Amino acid sequence: MPERTPYIAANWKMHKTVAEAAAFVDALLPRIAATQHDIVICPPYLALSEVVERSRGSAVRVAAQNMHEEPLGAFTGEISAAMLVEADVEAVILGHSERRQYFNETDEALARKVPAALAAGLEPILCVGEGEEARDAEQTEDVLERQLQADLAEVESGRLAEVVVAYEPIWAIGTGRTATPEQAQEACAFIRDVLRERGAVADAVRILYGGSVKPANAAELMAQPDIDGALVGGASLDPEEVAAIVEAA
Repeated sequence: MPERTPYIAANWKMHKTVAEAAAFVDALLPRIAATQHDIVICPPYLALSEVVERSRGSAVRVAAQNMHEEPLGAFTGEISAAMLVEADVEAVILGHSERRQYFNETDEALARKVPAALAAGLEPILCVGEGEEARDAEQTEDVLERQLQADLAEVESGRLAEVVVAYEPIWAIGTGRTATPEQAQEACAFIRDVLRERGAVADAVRILYGGSVKPANAAELMAQPDIDGALVGGASLDPEEVAAIVEAA
């Protein structure tokens, strides 16, 4: 089985000005200077260049929170893969649950976005996960398989290992319910099984857990055999908490 390097992605969502982003990076870098893990910061668009510049020569890489599938065009408010690459951004979150819920991101769009990111040299961080209704109806596996099959339909099997998959149990985000490490592992193992149907390269795919990850639960979550890291939301806004999660991995 391939050795999978732990992967910690800090998704700031719509938080931090450029100045706040600079201060965060300056505070984080000394705390993670010795890490061998992959650390990815996902700031808002306006702070991308600042984080890229301040992170040069460190363990930190930079990802955008979204991108459009077309290389250019009349798409007001959107950003293309080429624009991200020019800014030295290395990865991009695609299909985050908030994009799906609030901005009508569809699997059809993601089927175009994922290969577009790969073609541009960006590492896609593809988010999948079920809502509360699906979880309660024991349809978790149906939802995950549908999303994975649709979103990765146009990705060559040999390139699957270049995609990072993040499992987000939407029912456990902001609802007062918590996914146990066992539930998280079960879902991530199923994701790997679905990918394995596309070939043995699936064993090299890194699968992250995203859902209220914090220093107190990070070690137990990432000790699970099919969880290779975390997509961190709220805790990602504090450099000390991010450093603690990196250490726990």
